[in-house]
Amino acid sequence: MTVFSGTVKLKATCRITLILVLLIALKASASAQPGVVKGKVYDSRTLEPLPQATVVYGRGRGTTAGVDGMYMLKLEPGTITITFRYVGYRPVTRQVLLHAGDTLVINAALDYDAPEIDQVVVSAGKAEQPVSELTVSVSLIRPDVISQTHIDDAAELLERTSGIEVLDGQASVRGGSGFSYGAGSRVLALIDGLPVLSADAGNIKWHFLPLENISQIEIIKGASSVLYGSSALNGIINFRTARAGAEPVTRFHIETGVYGKPARREWIWWDTPRTKTGTSFSHLQRTGNTGIGVALHLMNDNGYRRLNDERLGRASINLEHDHDGIEGLSFGVNVNGGLTRKRSFILWENAADGALKQDEATAGRLYGSLITVDPWVSLEREGHSRHILRSRYQNSINDYPDMPRNNSHATSFLAEYQFTRNFSPLITLNTGVMHNYSRIESLFYGDHSALNLAGYAQADLSPADRLKIVGGVRTEFNSLNGQVDRLVPLFRAGVNYRLSGYTFVRGSWGQGYRYPAIAEKHAATTLGSVRIVPNPDIGSETGWSTEVGIMQGVITNIINGQVDLALFYLRNSGMIEYLFGIYPEPEGEGFSYGFKAVNVEESRVYGGELEFSLAFDTGLVRYHVTGGYVFMYPVEFDPKTGRNKNVYLKYRRRHSATFHLAGEYGRLEAGLGMRAGSRMLNIDEVFLHELTRETILPGFYDYWHNSYGGHVVFDPHIGYSLSHSLKLSLAVKNLFNAEYMGRPGDIMPQRNFSLRLSATF
Repeated sequence: MTVFSGTVKLKATCRITLILVLLIALKASASAQPGVVKGKVYDSRTLEPLPQATVVYGRGRGTTAGVDGMYMLKLEPGTITITFRYVGYRPVTRQVLLHAGDTLVINAALDYDAPEIDQVVVSAGKAEQPVSELTVSVSLIRPDVISQTHIDDAAELLERTSGIEVLDGQASVRGGSGFSYGAGSRVLALIDGLPVLSADAGNIKWHFLPLENISQIEIIKGASSVLYGSSALNGIINFRTARAGAEPVTRFHIETGVYGKPARREWIWWDTPRTKTGTSFSHLQRTGNTGIGVALHLMNDNGYRRLNDERLGRASINLEHDHDGIEGLSFGVNVNGGLTRKRSFILWENAADGALKQDEATAGRLYGSLITVDPWVSLEREGHSRHILRSRYQNSINDYPDMPRNNSHATSFLAEYQFTRNFSPLITLNTGVMHNYSRIESLFYGDHSALNLAGYAQADLSPADRLKIVGGVRTEFNSLNGQVDRLVPLFRAGVNYRLSGYTFVRGSWGQGYRYPAIAEKHAATTLGSVRIVPNPDIGSETGWSTEVGIMQGVITNIINGQVDLALFYLRNSGMIEYLFGIYPEPEGEGFSYGFKAVNVEESRVYGGELEFSLAFDTGLVRYHVTGGYVFMYPVEFDPKTGRNKNVYLKYRRRHSATFHLAGEYGRLEAGLGMRAGSRMLNIDEVFLHELTRETILPGFYDYWHNSYGGHVVFDPHIGYSLSHSLKLSLAVKNLFNAEYMGRPGDIMPQRNFSLRLSATF
């Protein structure tokens, strides 16, 4: 029995051991069982599959997608990083956790990343055109630059673009404008192709321009009045809103920043840190045939100057719908609005210890608002013709609680009908009519109404395979308070020829025209020691610009970009400037000093611009280099003799340059921006004359001669992706604490820091 019992126990033990061995083997087998990752690679905008797209999950390991964009990988369990690539598209990386036996579906939507030279713009001809085929110079700003550099104001963004300078809110393209005390603009700002200048002062409300849902910003350099009318004398800046794609996209950020100390310790006026905080949210989504975009931006800036703080909020809603029953029919509405509570900086106290302190006599509070409502409808027929009807209702309010006589309320209604017809691959005709009615109510400007009517036509011809020819004409009618101005005809012409490969040469000539703003004609007020005198008899500005240029595309396995060289010449007549002098009092009793807008200058600006945009992708590191250099010679000239005078145009610089380098390596991104400008060639004599200089800007004369020169400013930034959707970044503006100035008495910010947490999902 003992032997039998031992045998039974031995057999039982063997069975148990065998079962355990089998269980361990089965577990090991299950652990070794691979998982599956599969899905589709497609174009994020068109939803079309991307055949032969590469799907890589390690060094040299991966597969390619089929003709339908589908792929499948069998992988060992664990955390796996997969990268999807396709020629001409931005790569997408996904990180997944794969368990044994799992099947994961990972679809990849890739964004089209065309060669720089094939980027498409609409502003140059009011129709989509590749950059390489344009007859005029254009600069593009993309949304990634905005997020990397922590910029939330459009004027600050444009200051980092080659050939652009914004002096206290007034934009100048290649020296075409100077500074005219906040009234009038020779550069026209647009949102989706429609003007957004204020109806009273004729200026650009930079802080209300949306940067949250922007696809790109297009800058056309040179006279653009044939297509866009008055105030496009020097160029246009078009803010194009992004459209919802197949996948919803949500972005937000929160940011906090602090101003450092200025280089001159005697300028420090604060006891507690001067801070700036902000937050932004945007969302794009398409449901069926309907796309929606919403955005919100809030900002609180304590200011680095005393009595120069601001609180700002802006929001936008964009709706569009593609009609089910009528092919090619789409319609929608865009709404943009904003509120601000601020004190604008006008005059400093003195140069010694008050350059960052505002003169209390000029420090008034402003409660401002702007709203635009833009309904539109578009009908495209079989790809050869398109009808677009766009309109804009715009309302702006400037309320000065401390100076109610300066209040103003401006309303305008604009409508444009545009018809585009492709008669053949050789001929495209773009025509349109525009109506703009404005009404201003103000003690500052008086009550006024204005009407502007215009019609235009432009033909784009391709008589040969490599040749593009453009010709356009516009007729414009303007009346103010029932007084009719003369009918104005305007013309433009241009040519673009592809020499070979990616080499394009171009030439253009175009006329410009600008009616005076209501403020330039009728503004009458006093701010501290500054008195503004009205001039109801002021006339319009006229001018023309021409350029020749060559664009060279650079496209290799690593480099994708372009280099552009342009020589330009601007000519303006009857330019409007504010001149200081002795003028009659409004009541007719006596005379006093003041500034008055008058037609004074006949001007010429000669120059050249070199601009470049190059993207590099080595596989491990991806970086983008952009920038440019502008040389110009801005002078007055005598139209009778045709010779230049020995007088430089005011508020222009002979040399300016920009540079920006941004790179990505894994989760890390970093960049460095640079801006440089030479000393201003000329300013208003009133700031230098011994009888007036100390009254208006105490200490400025000595500062101008002893301390002011050119400037070079460096702006580095760095960011780290905490996860696929979350990023932490730091931006430093004016790293070396350079001291520089815009207009007289307007000291630019010293070194400042901002920390931002952002997310995209």
